[in-house]
Amino acid sequence: MFQSKERRRERIRETLFPETWKQLLHDAVPLYRRLPAEDREELHGHIHVLLSEKHFEGAGGIEVTEGMKLIICFHAALLLLHRETDYFPRLITILIYPGAYAVKTRTQTNRGVFSEVVETRAGESWTSGTLILAWEDVERDLASNPATRSVMLHEFAHQLDAGSGVMNGAPILSDSELRHHWPDALSDAYERLSQATRQHESTLLRPYGAKNPPEFFAVATEAFFLYPVQLQRGEADLYSALCQYFKQDPASW
Repeated sequence: MFQSKERRRERIRETLFPETWKQLLHDAVPLYRRLPAEDREELHGHIHVLLSEKHFEGAGGIEVTEGMKLIICFHAALLLLHRETDYFPRLITILIYPGAYAVKTRTQTNRGVFSEVVETRAGESWTSGTLILAWEDVERDLASNPATRSVMLHEFAHQLDAGSGVMNGAPILSDSELRHHWPDALSDAYERLSQATRQHESTLLRPYGAKNPPEFFAVATEAFFLYPVQLQRGEADLYSALCQYFKQDPASW
């Protein structure tokens, strides 16, 4: 008899998490050290599932190590705690470059003229199955104190956003109360960030979040986990909505 997907995942989650893995995450990932002990145990199970289901691939000559996989899967698993999850079902491959990589894109001016430009990127997330990370940027984010950005949290937030098949800044919401609260909380905070960015004012959230609603959700997710106390004070409604969505309260850690 074929084993159901959830039964298989349950068995994988119960696999012993090696002490060497715990020590690696403790040493390399500040968020792991902040996380409550009971949450770490749940997270260890999610990491096992992600390691078993996702394909990791190096590009540009980089060799993907066990430690790199663990660090990436920790940040992915952090977004899944306390919630029913299908483990980013659209995501198949995590592609890792040694550093920022160049991508050719087409842009259109307000006069309708198309031009080709080369962008340098630290990460990227697609709805078609691939997530890309630049490892130098990952390491820089982990070493920053205080931390204000995380390319890993950012790109995995995009994968949550893509759960409906499109990235529009509105991940699937299963809670009816949250569906009522979410649109106003996020749109109001997005408008405040956009206005402040246009006026070149300092902002609590990274100005990159003013680019569009999908980027706002990803930037807000970074802030929620990296500097939750400041976010709770400065954007209380946004913080409350994210607490409801992620079923976590990082400001209390």
